Amino acid sequence: MHRLRSAVCAAILMAGATPVHAEDAADAAREQFSARLAVEQRLQDIGWRLVSGNARFCEGARPAIGLQLHDMASYSNPAAVRRLFGLSGDFAVLTSAHGSPAGEADLPPNTEIAAIDGQDPNAWPAKPNGDWRRVVRAHDLIDAQLAENGVVELTLSNGEKIRFIANYACPTRFELGGNGKRALADGSRVILERGFPGLGYADDELAAALAHELAHNLLRHREWLEREGRGQRNIRLTEREADRLMPWLLANAGYQPDAAMRFMERWGPRHSGGIFRKRTHDGWDERVEVIATEVAKVNNSRDQWGAADWRTHFAREVGSE
Repeated sequence: MHRLRSAVCAAILMAGATPVHAEDAADAAREQFSARLAVEQRLQDIGWRLVSGNARFCEGARPAIGLQLHDMASYSNPAAVRRLFGLSGDFAVLTSAHGSPAGEADLPPNTEIAAIDGQDPNAWPAKPNGDWRRVVRAHDLIDAQLAENGVVELTLSNGEKIRFIANYACPTRFELGGNGKRALADGSRVILERGFPGLGYADDELAAALAHELAHNLLRHREWLEREGRGQRNIRLTEREADRLMPWLLANAGYQPDAAMRFMERWGPRHSGGIFRKRTHDGWDERVEVIATEVAKVNNSRDQWGAADWRTHFAREVGSE
């Protein structure tokens, strides 16, 4: 969310002394924001399919609405960004995931938010710039309201009130951040760095990469590794188990489970390191074979509605308790 601020502000600060140069810089900033927003929107759309499609099988599923906000205070020049987007306040919609309750409300990016269940987040104290804590607080407030009664009400800057009724989703957020090339999971989030090669792949193959990281969170691998140790053998076990869960998660999100194989076949030869690969991972060709075996299990285990019950049919290798 707040990771977009550097791209937006870099172009704003290029503005020269003349109005023409300032207008050109503003146009450049809008283009940069639109490009980053398209990537963020794609990430949220795919992520929502994964967490909502698997909600009935994951532990700790919670009410969610698929809304992502941004706060002008998190940018390095809040006043300039407000002017750029024509905002009077600080809080606005960043993305609404397709198919989510927020997506169904059809709120375009930069729709201003005046209140969350009666609380005005714009009035919360913030540092002059670069303060991302308020947007975290806003999302936590939405989550708390949803956990309490399954609904949350947002007030727009024009006074319109929108009441969202949540759907259930697995407990993971998706974020775009950092300038590296990694995908990682921290227990509650899946984070894609902006140079991650899978962002150039088809949606179902990118979904496979996200499913791998989501699997780490759902299977509580971080907790297990903290308890059992992060030796090569243990990390390798968790990586293999995340590979195996990928096709199950894809199937329940409406993707073909063999997209997990196609992702690995595309990504592996270029990025797995060959003979210099990390010993915490199997070779990419071995990983494809493991996934292929699991794809067959998924296809043989689907019920009449196409759901793949991995809570019942997926064999754990790593103890979570």
